[in-house]
Amino acid sequence: MEKLKMHSPDLSQENIAKIRELFPGCVTEARDEKTGKLRLAVDFDQLRQELSDHIVEGPQERYRLDWPGKREALALANAPIAKALRPCHEESVDFNNTQNLFIEGDNLEALKLIQETYLGQIKIIFIDPPYNTGGDFIYNDDFSEGYEDFLVSSNQRNSIGERLVANQETNGRFHSDWLSMVYPRLRLARQLLRDDGVIFISIDDGEAGNLRKVCDEVFGEENLIANVVWQKKYTRANDARWFSDNHDHILCYAKQKIGMTLNLLPRNESQLSAYSNPDNHPKGPWKATPLHAKSGTNTSPFKFKNGVTWAPPAGTFRRFNDASMREMDENNEVWFGADGTQTPSRKSFLSEVKDGVSPVTIWPYDEVGHNHEANNELKSLGLGGLFNNPKPSRLIQRMLELATSPNRADIILDFFAGSSTTAHSVMLQNAADGGSRRFIMVQLDEATNEKSEAFRAGFKTISAVSRERIRRAGKKILEGDCHPDWNRDVGFRVLKVDTSNMKDVYYRPDEVKQSDLLDMVDNVKEGRTAEDLLFQVLIDWGVDLTLPIRRETVQGKTVFFVDDNALVACFDRGITEDLVKELAGHEPLRVVFRDNGFVTDAVKINVEQIFRQLSPTTEVKAI
Repeated sequence: MEKLKMHSPDLSQENIAKIRELFPGCVTEARDEKTGKLRLAVDFDQLRQELSDHIVEGPQERYRLDWPGKREALALANAPIAKALRPCHEESVDFNNTQNLFIEGDNLEALKLIQETYLGQIKIIFIDPPYNTGGDFIYNDDFSEGYEDFLVSSNQRNSIGERLVANQETNGRFHSDWLSMVYPRLRLARQLLRDDGVIFISIDDGEAGNLRKVCDEVFGEENLIANVVWQKKYTRANDARWFSDNHDHILCYAKQKIGMTLNLLPRNESQLSAYSNPDNHPKGPWKATPLHAKSGTNTSPFKFKNGVTWAPPAGTFRRFNDASMREMDENNEVWFGADGTQTPSRKSFLSEVKDGVSPVTIWPYDEVGHNHEANNELKSLGLGGLFNNPKPSRLIQRMLELATSPNRADIILDFFAGSSTTAHSVMLQNAADGGSRRFIMVQLDEATNEKSEAFRAGFKTISAVSRERIRRAGKKILEGDCHPDWNRDVGFRVLKVDTSNMKDVYYRPDEVKQSDLLDMVDNVKEGRTAEDLLFQVLIDWGVDLTLPIRRETVQGKTVFFVDDNALVACFDRGITEDLVKELAGHEPLRVVFRDNGFVTDAVKINVEQIFRQLSPTTEVKAI
């Protein structure tokens, strides 16, 4: 019986597999020095022959962004991890029914763990990563450098400390650390986006240039949609040394720009007020628009039926040909002013224009909120003063309006959740339009400062504050006016990143010594529950982590039914042939048992044959 791998995917191996599809002769198998197992490997000599005219190597100049640590960051993104997501009922809200997730732990590990489950399924990613203030990052990923190491790796000193450049750039270390932190996370994020998905990234001027170059590499320069400027403050800081910093950038990239569209924004009251109907035209409200354009070829005059002759102003051209002009004139769709003597204009009717307006790249605070509004939102929930410069929910709601639909269960991911403004915004938007959007929040269990308001309020970690914000926001939203079609899902299922549920023997059985055999009879760690094992199996098999889970007792054994028959799992010992036959009768898509859970070796051997007879489409595996 085949065993589940119980670790995140090895993206390097997946990339090599893609190369094999294009150049099968350039990929071979080699034995891994650490595990002794066969792995795919690239024959670079053969690949060079295939691409001999298109290779850039060595010190040859090329257009790219480099920094000390980039190679390690890329390797980190691709490397698999043997970790687990453990469910936590007591910190969840409506665990059994909600479609939302809150993952506590390092977001790089979380992104790796959900790769197979949500590959190509996320519609929007919004992240507000920590801005580079020239200090150390809590997301250091074990390869951030000290000052002396940076001077060597950036070729400013050699290995014995001799200076290689006249002016040493020490600040580059912090840029390098920041880029090494964000780069692998963006690479994993792209994998999760749908083909029509988009990512919004909030950043200040300090790293906006570097972030854009990184995103060009990860998502492709051709997939940049916009660099939005958000007016985050509405007051001027007169004590600023140079300029009052009143904006942030929001970079927006598509996974595949060709073929994807953004929604139009609804017209606001000011835009609607431009339309009126002073002449009671049967088509309804209209506004006057010019008959001329900046480009074209036709500059000839046109005579209307009222005797007025019009020609485009100097340097401009007619927007419409004679036939169109005559049709507008006959249908009373040309406006000559209230007195009938003014320069003619076309009547553009509200009923004939698009249902909304195109977004612009400047988002003023009166449309999408500002930092002070965001603080007031937290205060209204009893959580004021706990975060510096939080984002207002209206800002994220603007993104949801542009890139999601209430008619689809779009998934929104934020892996720098912070105060969980994104989750709050998703619930607000669903309550407003009856949508069924879902959220996945990821937040590190970073300790709060002992001198902070959060600590004094009893919150020991940022993730605890983040979850409490969702609880309070959800309760408040339900107390207000909600769209009748909304499913009123304000819950979230909490999963926590932890070490694997499996002992090392599961991954490296060849390294077990004979003296260790008694300790290795069970390959599951002490203290891990059957539900812990279930969620690691869901991750390994790529099953949605929010599916309903039903626990039943069948023939005296605990059996989990995930979404009825999407997956059936039994991790008890003493499994009999009769139990196997009964589970096969449910015809599940997948079934999993504990490898040493069968009453006899004969039963274990017969499991696959039983399913082949009673439920041939079931995939059978063990842990």
